[in-house]
Order: sequence, then structure tokens, then C-alpha cells
Amino acid sequence: QVQLVESGGGLVQPGGSLRLSCVASGTIFRFNDMGWYRQAPGKAREVVAIITTGRSTNYADSVKGRFTIAGDFAKNTVYLQMNSLKPEDTAVYYCHSEGGDYWGQGTQVTVSS
Repeated sequence: QVQLVESGGGLVQPGGSLRLSCVASGTIFRFNDMGWYRQAPGKAREVVAIITTGRSTNYADSVKGRFTIAGDFAKNTVYLQMNSLKPEDTAVYYCHSEGGDYWGQGTQVTVSS
């Protein structure tokens, strides 16, 4: 059974930073593209960033230049570094394995003064 466990969410002021972590069971990260998604209240879930097994990255236009996705194969962990956070970044953030369609439980990020 594949498990994805996110952590690192919290309350931060506008302009602040957070780093989310997603620890994957087994070696799923080694063989699958991984992504971070988010869902704000009343809105559909949307992709934030993707990292491929070849370490290529793609970002939603709304986070380009502010967020960075990275992976550590040795630790089976995917990170999302979020800088210059805005109130509109408030959402539950989910880790996702693009292969196998596995989801984590989500971690809440709230950007507010």
C-alpha cells in the first residue's frame, strides 16, 4: 500500500515562506512523476507543480518564480518551497503520485495577516 504523508503547512503572513514535505513509502518517487496540488474552499483542486523522474519541473503560472519543487530520492521525499506567499495561496496542499494516482491526506496552508 502506497502512502504519501505531507507536513509543513501552517499560518504565515503575506510575504512569508513555508516548506512543505511529502514522504512517500517505498520507492514510488523514484519511478513516478510527483506533483503538488492545492484546493481552496469552494474551488476545484488544481496543480501547483510537477517534478518528473528526470528532475524536470513545471509550475502553474500563478506560482512561477515563487514556488520551487524538488525531490530527494534517497529520502523518498518531495518538497515544495513556497516564498512570497499571498493570501490567494491559502488552500489545502496535497502530494500526488502521477503514476498510480495516489494522494496524501493534505496539509493546510493559510496566508493571512
